[in-house]
Amino acid sequence: MSGGGFGSYVRRAHLAGDLVVQPRMGMSDPALMRAGLLATKAAAGRTVGTVTLDSYTRVNDLESAGLALLEGVPLNGYPIVSHDLETTRRVLDGIHGPDFPVQVRHGSAAPLDIFRALLRVGLDASEGGPVSYCLPYGRIPLRESVRNWSRSCELFSRLRELGREPHLETFGGCMLGQLCPPSQLVAISALEALFFHQHGLRSISASYAQQTHREQDLEAVFALRRLCAELLPGTDWHVVVYAYMGVYPTTPHGALALLGEAAELAAATGSERLIVKTVAESVRIPTVAENVAALEHAAARAARTERVADGGGDSQTYAEAAALVSAVLNLDPDVGRAMLLAFQRGYLDIPYCLHPDNQGRTRSYLDGEGRLRWADIGRLPLAGVVEAGESRTVSSGELLGALSHIRWKYDDGAIAAGPGHALAGGAA
Repeated sequence: MSGGGFGSYVRRAHLAGDLVVQPRMGMSDPALMRAGLLATKAAAGRTVGTVTLDSYTRVNDLESAGLALLEGVPLNGYPIVSHDLETTRRVLDGIHGPDFPVQVRHGSAAPLDIFRALLRVGLDASEGGPVSYCLPYGRIPLRESVRNWSRSCELFSRLRELGREPHLETFGGCMLGQLCPPSQLVAISALEALFFHQHGLRSISASYAQQTHREQDLEAVFALRRLCAELLPGTDWHVVVYAYMGVYPTTPHGALALLGEAAELAAATGSERLIVKTVAESVRIPTVAENVAALEHAAARAARTERVADGGGDSQTYAEAAALVSAVLNLDPDVGRAMLLAFQRGYLDIPYCLHPDNQGRTRSYLDGEGRLRWADIGRLPLAGVVEAGESRTVSSGELLGALSHIRWKYDDGAIAAGPGHALAGGAA
């Protein structure tokens, strides 16, 4: 298997024994965006660049994005559709290339204009997905998101006609940020990867976000790798791990400890890439320096981590994820239509997600060891896979406690370590 651009770079790094580390930064000012990319490129460790887009562009409110640029109002990301072509080319000039690929991150359920902008400026890597960028917070119906992503993937895959290999990463492994049981994260990530493949992509990464229990996370990443191998033959694929996406520790010591464990998870499972978080994550948008510190901390931790062998056999997470994927794919040969039918029938159902196209019959909880488990499987096709009789009520107090479980765990550790580790505000 081979592939150019982003996927090829990550593959080469992996073969050399390096975990690729990546920030989530984006600034509306072109000079600041360029400075951020340069700092990322110069960081110790094997890095790739990120251009994260602003909220207006994400929801396709291009008029507001353009007005903000005219009035000099800073945005929370880079408005790639609204900046003129030459501005973005100057941002990337001398930075983006085979030795430093750049990925555009956005969060849009209607990304066609974003992909058109990528093609105009010569970028070939992005991320998202028809489900994960519509649920849980999207403003449009899932059917519309699937249609938008189908058109966007087909447009993006045309780069292959020009001899370039476009790369797409699923966001499905990060659904809801937290409290979505790992098997469903793995299943949606695998299904979105297959959706990309069905629409012409041949360089794909599948995401998984660190959750609440190390052993369960190891099991989940191995399950995702196995499903990708089964579903994506002849494809250049890799796995990208995200540092925890839920309520983040407020202390620098706690934040770094959590990031370090994410780096260990990625390296131990043979994953190829890691999206980092910073010590400022809980309170504000991090600075470039904080992003660089996070990259270097994660790269150093990964370099010290030994690989763990997959125990083989069908783990509980693999058994659940495989059952979900199989049930969805049996609904329709077209993956997009199959996922729509799956949500209509409750075969896919995100706990605590209020989107109108989600049935909302499932619930999850943390057990006494911190593992994420199903409190209620609703209509998920997991009968005989998840033990019968596990359905239980989750109180509002228990839910709030689960949402803050990781913050408390890592901040308490920082406080116990002494006053030098428990600075308020999260910033270093």
